[in-house]
Amino acid sequence: MDDIAKVVKEHTFGTWRKQRDWNPITVTKAEGVYFYDSQGKRYLDLSSQLVNVNLGYGNKRVIESIKEQLDKLQYISPAFATEVRMKAVKSLLKVMPRSITKFFFSTSGTEANEAAIKIARLVKNPKYKIIARYRSYHGSTYGSISLTGDYRRWFAEPHIPGGVVRIPEPYCFRCPLKLKYPDCNLACANYVEYVIRNEHNVAGIILEPITGTNGVVVPPKEYLPTVRKIANENDVLFIADEVMTGWGRTEEWFAVNTWGIEPDILTTAKSATASYVPIGITGVSKEIGEFFEDNFFAHGHTFEAHPISLSAIPAVIEEFERLDLLSHVKAMGKYLGERLMELKERHKSIGDVRGVGLFWAVEFVKDKNNTPFATYEDKYKGNTSSVDKVAKKLLDEGVYVFNGPSWFVISPPLIIKKEEIDEAIDKLDKVISELDKEYRE
Repeated sequence: MDDIAKVVKEHTFGTWRKQRDWNPITVTKAEGVYFYDSQGKRYLDLSSQLVNVNLGYGNKRVIESIKEQLDKLQYISPAFATEVRMKAVKSLLKVMPRSITKFFFSTSGTEANEAAIKIARLVKNPKYKIIARYRSYHGSTYGSISLTGDYRRWFAEPHIPGGVVRIPEPYCFRCPLKLKYPDCNLACANYVEYVIRNEHNVAGIILEPITGTNGVVVPPKEYLPTVRKIANENDVLFIADEVMTGWGRTEEWFAVNTWGIEPDILTTAKSATASYVPIGITGVSKEIGEFFEDNFFAHGHTFEAHPISLSAIPAVIEEFERLDLLSHVKAMGKYLGERLMELKERHKSIGDVRGVGLFWAVEFVKDKNNTPFATYEDKYKGNTSSVDKVAKKLLDEGVYVFNGPSWFVISPPLIIKKEEIDEAIDKLDKVISELDKEYRE
């Protein structure tokens, strides 16, 4: 371990893990879809780190926009108006769903979701409960981790007192209700109405349109329209967590557009600034904005509407348009999906391949009963799974991928080319053979 990694390991934390076996690679630079370590080794970033470097590394227009703002105005309290804030808002209004017209800016996705919770409760007072799914991740701060459904919330319990009600997810590969689509008649979606009516005081429902780190679960086409309709009919706010699915990841500016959904609140972060500077965005409808004209908006923090973060947003949108990136994602997404399906045909340890645009998951199984290689319980205990080991082998081969207990999240920078996809597939093909050896007929 070099001196940089040694100091980092000894004096900072590796997140969501036991510290003893954390041996971080020292990264010195990045360009395009690749990053490089201190020895000069190149790694293809097959997951955009944490599904957030959508424009890839080194986009000059975005970098220049940040530099220009540093020369003009480095910081000012959010109580003041700035030109950069106006420009960011005007740019966002061009790409957001039509229902979203007003914004609160923060510095991360979890903060964006914290704001969404508070806004929903203020607007719907005295209603206060929020419906969320079991297989979900909404952030690590207190409110957001309370919404989160996966094992990471177990470390932080008890949560918001009586504030979160959970529902099953539309995970057709492993249906929590043990049904089969389409014969299920969307039981998981229709169950939402039963929950709302029996809980009585529900303020909102928060969903990732496509589940993110928990396995890229793409819902049936009727799912989101059904849940949106149920929310409308029961006076419940529909909150779309687009921290991962936003910014072109799914062939649309935002994933809700895929199903023609207009949320009451939309949260996003990450790629709004290409991840070159921190950002969080909570967008709300005109009706919600008008509510606070004569009602107290009880939220805020020092770095709300930070000029440096906001400076990147217009440049990111300009680059999407200049590169015609949504069309590129559609073409590359089709190609990536085809290549991943080829892998499924060759490897018996691949139980499912699913995704849209450049957001895919490869889920691994160790027998014909689709038994996973590891579970949330293993992650909670800090156990190393076979899938973890194969992800490490892939890193040794020069390809980085984010993995769950029994799946890879395949979400490369949106600028990726066919030959770079081919490079990744060839190396995936090689390492997945290790999991095939553990498969039992």
